[in-house]
Amino acid sequence: MKKILRINLRTKEITYEDASREYQETGGRGLIAKIMLNEVAPECNPLGRENKLIIANGLLTGTNVSSASRIAIGAKSPLTGGIKESNGGGITAMWLASLGIKAVIVEDIPEEDEWYYIRINKDKCSLESADQYKGMGTFEFCEKMLDKYPDCAVTCIGQAGEKLYNIAGVATMDKEKRPNRYSGRGGLGAVMGSKKIKGIVVEEKGTVEIKNKEKYNKTLKEYSSVVLNAPTSVSYKTLGTAATVRTSNDLTGLPVMNFKGAKFEHAEEISGESLYALIKERGGEGKTSHACMPGCIIQCSNVVPDKEGKTIVSPLEYETIGLMGSNLGIGDLDTIAKLNAVCNDLGIDTIETGAAMGMAMEAGIVEFGDNDAALNLLDEIKNDTELGKLLSKGALIAGRTLGVENIPVINGQAMPAYDPRAIRAMGVTFATSPMGADHTYGPMIKTDDAIRFSKDAQLMMAKIDCLGICMFLRGAIVKHMDLLVDLVNAVHGWELDMDWLEKTALEAISDEHKFNELAGFTKEDYRMPKAFTNRKIESTNQIFDINTDELDELRLWHDKNKVIYR
Repeated sequence: MKKILRINLRTKEITYEDASREYQETGGRGLIAKIMLNEVAPECNPLGRENKLIIANGLLTGTNVSSASRIAIGAKSPLTGGIKESNGGGITAMWLASLGIKAVIVEDIPEEDEWYYIRINKDKCSLESADQYKGMGTFEFCEKMLDKYPDCAVTCIGQAGEKLYNIAGVATMDKEKRPNRYSGRGGLGAVMGSKKIKGIVVEEKGTVEIKNKEKYNKTLKEYSSVVLNAPTSVSYKTLGTAATVRTSNDLTGLPVMNFKGAKFEHAEEISGESLYALIKERGGEGKTSHACMPGCIIQCSNVVPDKEGKTIVSPLEYETIGLMGSNLGIGDLDTIAKLNAVCNDLGIDTIETGAAMGMAMEAGIVEFGDNDAALNLLDEIKNDTELGKLLSKGALIAGRTLGVENIPVINGQAMPAYDPRAIRAMGVTFATSPMGADHTYGPMIKTDDAIRFSKDAQLMMAKIDCLGICMFLRGAIVKHMDLLVDLVNAVHGWELDMDWLEKTALEAISDEHKFNELAGFTKEDYRMPKAFTNRKIESTNQIFDINTDELDELRLWHDKNKVIYR
């Protein structure tokens, strides 16, 4: 049976326990929601001792099922004040699962002023002193851990998490042992920092037991063929997520200079096609296709080289291109890649940071389109200047403090790179997600029939998030979810059906909304800002005009617990 690993930072008690029946048959985001609802006081201080930091593996994590080993990290968010799950790629989740660990729950706060890292191997878990590593960026810390433990997987925070920045994320090593994969959203790096944990280091790897190997091998072969031959897989492998730049810009949905509602004049220079050409031309360490975890068939990541062929950053993805590129009026891929690299080492979310930088530009502190000024804003954050401290609080607080009228935020979290007036289904997802504006809660690039498309996407994402599957598989597997259920049964020796998967997904969504309701959220928190309901896109006359009653109905469609927001 899979184990729950609990680590109490105040008492230093470390225990392994069998996962309860309630926790066994869900995983990832669904398991985080259950643990949060059962064990965390919803009204607690996100940076206080009552909050818990949770890493929860999906039901297929650690197997060789392609793209099935995402790391899911959760807690009460200091940015939104509600529940938050943020998942990413990398190798840590795979290594934990191979040691028989279903979830890691980090509890309480040390009474002493000392920093630690959590060391996990097949024999035991221990707390090791990390005082000497305080102040290091994510890359230096990982290098130090590799010097100490040559074969390990690391998940960690940078200086931003140590300083409890609202924009702080959690970095995880990729298969090349570089901390390039991010659980960036919601300020979860600050939660880790509040517990004085610099990182989690997993040594050694075991093997995930497959209960029914014959069924597993047969189903895996069919599943892999479906994924490999899907048109979406081919597109992602060629251009990665940056392929979305042209699509969004054509719809007038790319964020341009703080979501002003226009097509970006330099969209072609920052498109997926231009990024592909740049990487191919420069060669060296550059890669147009790259897997963020071992065994991924799609390989939608990339490695962006400089003019000498040396790596600037890996990966450069659509959301960063949107929020740190067009949103800031920047049309230069080298500059965007450099901004991304600084964020990765400092340990901050490129989406929230890009939106906060947009507030500074909207307020006239620096000009849109000034490449050097954008890099200097990151220096302000890193150096704890007055402006840097303001930006580190996130887009909402920065925008309000600077007197900005149009702030692209819902429930405390900045919008990803989709203008909700042009891409209305994504706007519905932003407005109804319990995690703040979050495209991964139900991504759908649609304008018409927005409620239906968002609803379908939210349910689909809940399913794959509980399994630990990457969201970029959804196009390939949407009509083949039975294969995933068969794989779960083969791995665990169960006899579950499709109804189980539907129920698990709906419970995850319901548990998340229930937590927020108990934390004090009301239906008025789930609203689109007036910047998008009262301000049209001039060229198209588009506006976000979804009725609030429709938004409320969608948010409660799954309600098994009769959650009623005041």
